[in-house]
Amino acid sequence: MPSHSPANGHCVHASPATVLIVDDEKVIRELCAQSLKEYRVLQAGTCEEAVRLYEREHVDLVLSDIVMPGGSGIELLRQIKALDPNATVIMMTGFADKETLLKALKEDADDFINKPLNLLQLKTSIEKALGRKALKKELADIKRSDELKNTFLSLVSHKLRTPITGISLFLQNLQKGVFNPEDASFEQNVVLASEEATYLGQLVSDLLAFSQVMVSGSDVHKSPCVVNEIIADVLLKCREVHCNFGVDVDVSSCDLPPVLLDASKIRFALLQVIDNAFKFSGEHGHVAIRIGCHRDTAFIVVSDSGVGIPETEIPKVFEKFYQVDPDHTGQIRGFGLGLFYARDFIRQHGGSISLASEPGLGTTVTITLPLQ
Repeated sequence: MPSHSPANGHCVHASPATVLIVDDEKVIRELCAQSLKEYRVLQAGTCEEAVRLYEREHVDLVLSDIVMPGGSGIELLRQIKALDPNATVIMMTGFADKETLLKALKEDADDFINKPLNLLQLKTSIEKALGRKALKKELADIKRSDELKNTFLSLVSHKLRTPITGISLFLQNLQKGVFNPEDASFEQNVVLASEEATYLGQLVSDLLAFSQVMVSGSDVHKSPCVVNEIIADVLLKCREVHCNFGVDVDVSSCDLPPVLLDASKIRFALLQVIDNAFKFSGEHGHVAIRIGCHRDTAFIVVSDSGVGIPETEIPKVFEKFYQVDPDHTGQIRGFGLGLFYARDFIRQHGGSISLASEPGLGTTVTITLPLQ
């Protein structure tokens, strides 16, 4: 299993793999558990109990008998593979008949162990199965990483090409003498080209920010921070970026004690949330920020009077590359990575982020952070 990094950035040893032993004979379960002390062992005496455990607990490998009263191991194998197609399941059987083995193979069993059990063979089979599982995961992660990289490069190419095309067309027309400097249309085109150049600069800045984000990974470097000051800095930056003083901003704060935070990561997360509030509030909208605390938790609530998000879209907003497109233009600016990393950074601090919205009634994002 992968190791987990605690909040202070120091690494800890990987947790032991979890093995679920399923057999109606308690003595068999206990003997197997005794020989697998290097693992975290769970036990179930029936298929029904095993499924409940698998749904509730993190399980790396299932070791199941095939013949059990109240439901066979083949049925359990089928149910677990339905819950998790990548599940690793080793079958124990005292009946090595061809038909039973074929059924288990058809349901994608990973290995077989004959009864009476050889405990050395049992340990070896589990080690090999977990090794294969780790390798499969690594290969899947590499494939997923390649897919994300290709998607991101395609997205970057598309996003950069749009403003570059606008600026290029303006310069070509200017070079050919298409524009008359005395016409009002000339000034309008200058303004449009300037806006595209500004947007291009923002995209490059975003790319640099995301590259730093990706490099930082799960490392968290905490120091005492004043949340109100971070939010004030973020608000100032949003004002500068959007240059939209028609948006009314209301900030309600309380005196929070300094909080141990990775300032750069929390600033990044807050910037994504508050920037979206400005982006979708229109020319004369309203953005409200409320800062408070309850017991040992600080909360930051950011609300806007924007277009809102349909209920069906809300579960997607924290996914990579997803962008809310209320007008269905396909021209939403940005890369669709902000909220994905915002949630990741807040979770690294032991906090949470949630979103509530209705079309036409705006959006409210609530962030919680532990004070201790």
